[in-house]
Amino acid sequence: MDTQQAPEDRDCATDPDGREAEPRSSAVRRPWRGLLRDTLLLGGACALVLALVNLFVAQPFGIPSGSMEGGLRIGDRVVVDKLAYRFGSRPQRGDVVVFDGRGSFVDPGAADSGQGAGEGSGDDFVKRVIGVGGDTVVCCDTRGRLSVDGVPLDESGYLFPGDAPSAVPFSIKVPEGRLFVLGDHRSDSRDSRDHLGDPGGGFVPVDKVTGRVDWVVYPVGHWRSLDRPQAFAVLASELRKGVGRGQQG
Repeated sequence: MDTQQAPEDRDCATDPDGREAEPRSSAVRRPWRGLLRDTLLLGGACALVLALVNLFVAQPFGIPSGSMEGGLRIGDRVVVDKLAYRFGSRPQRGDVVVFDGRGSFVDPGAADSGQGAGEGSGDDFVKRVIGVGGDTVVCCDTRGRLSVDGVPLDESGYLFPGDAPSAVPFSIKVPEGRLFVLGDHRSDSRDSRDHLGDPGGGFVPVDKVTGRVDWVVYPVGHWRSLDRPQAFAVLASELRKGVGRGQQG
């Protein structure tokens, strides 16, 4: 007896001429959904990486005042290396640093001085490290120069043209774990000199330093690295040799 084979159960259709048409999919394909999902995942991953870099590695800051001219101008965008002092290293004389000024430059509830760095924060400041823990910093000697442990510091390479090292004489000893910082535009900078009589003496705790300013990245015409001036290498060499140590001015 002949048996008739049941047709295979296939997801297909037959056209009027008896030819088999293309298989039909049981699901509606929407490739744009996969593309959108991948785009969102990529965007989220990039945002997370950027946030982590900003938090732990490098952070951009804006320069809102002229206190560090002519090296840093109003409107400059700088990149701060937040790893510079994370693994045992400490700020060095000559470094330009961003720090949290609360407790040293800013009293609780005080108004923004306009000397800070950052976006909408009056607590972050950018200055140059002149003295570190144990240093005696004096201004000025008989030739109008600032000195560290009796060794004169040649500031001509970064001091704003026409400015004196300080219009206010001072002689201070920097406590251990603290920094004495000044702006390069001395006549337009509120810095450690302005807080000598305040609690804390205007000295910045090392653990309040956010990082070292390494690059100016905007505007493009001002793009450059911010290197430690050679005068500080000369100063360090003289101090290692014991030249002037313990002298006052």
